[in-house]
Amino acid sequence: MREQNLQRAFFLGLLLLVTVAFLWLIGPFFKPIFWAVVLATLFYPTFQWWEQQLGGQSVLASVSTIATIVLIVIVPLLLVGLLVASEASAVYQRLADDQIALPVRVQDLKEMVPATADLLERFGVSLEDLQAQFSDAALGASEFLAKNAVAFGQNALRGTALFFLMLYLLFFFLRDGDQLLEQIIRVLPIEDARERRLFRKFAEVSRATIKGTIVIGIVQGLFGGLIFWGLGIEAAALWGVVMTVLSLLPVVGAALVWVPAAGVLIGTGDAVEGTILLVFGVVIIGLADNVLRPLLVGRDAQMPDYLVLVTTLGGLALFGLSGVVIGPVVGALFVTVWEMFGQEHTSIASDEAEAPTGSPGA
Repeated sequence: MREQNLQRAFFLGLLLLVTVAFLWLIGPFFKPIFWAVVLATLFYPTFQWWEQQLGGQSVLASVSTIATIVLIVIVPLLLVGLLVASEASAVYQRLADDQIALPVRVQDLKEMVPATADLLERFGVSLEDLQAQFSDAALGASEFLAKNAVAFGQNALRGTALFFLMLYLLFFFLRDGDQLLEQIIRVLPIEDARERRLFRKFAEVSRATIKGTIVIGIVQGLFGGLIFWGLGIEAAALWGVVMTVLSLLPVVGAALVWVPAAGVLIGTGDAVEGTILLVFGVVIIGLADNVLRPLLVGRDAQMPDYLVLVTTLGGLALFGLSGVVIGPVVGALFVTVWEMFGQEHTSIASDEAEAPTGSPGA
């Protein structure tokens, strides 16, 4: 018996060691693996539809599903990326050529609100210094975007390799997803019903987060870009894309762009345009976030808004853009596991309370 226990302990130690080594080995490819799993989960109904149309040919169905993903997801993202790079380069060039008249704007602000200049000077700050810092910051930000567009091109080989690795894994996750899931459920030392509940929660939250993020981002970016274009604000398309990206942040989101823009317009004499932007931002852009996010993310994921916010911010801080999905998924699994623990604890407590107790004289 002692030798058997020793062998079992050694085997478990070996299992743990090999598992840790395997996870360390694939660690550099975590993001393509993660997105392959998420896309396979999200587009599995599409795969099933193709499989039915193709008479049960799972290989062709997987290839057709990947082609669908490329057409409706990858190609639009590439086009948006090219648009952002083009707009950023144009803004950088205009700032470098002094075509954006920041000094005129600052002078307008001094004439419109002279008390502001006096108040700042009491603290040793002048509007001219702020203008210079803002100009340098804007120039630096535009230059950063332009240079990173070039850097992206230089690193295209690595990005392309990771992209095709994701597609390669996605093919097998779609084709063999059912078998892989059943194998994982079979080997994990957890009750099957609980494992299926956790996997189901992962699928629900991933689907809800991506669906909500895409819809909210498109709505806010589209409306924001249109109102910027209508008011004649520079680089409206670029700001629209920026608002789309910032919409990943619950509550604040696109307001990080349109609120300062409205303040600048009002402060520099364009009070009508600034008021229009402010009202439009609160009523239309803000309403899209406040109405759609609870409906598309919080409700489907069965998570309160504050938990969606905290997990999204934490995911962004740790994993970048991938954290938009990873954060809420981890939060939802955390809540689900603790719910399971609470149910188990309640069940054990109920059983102990109902158990008959022996009499003192027994």
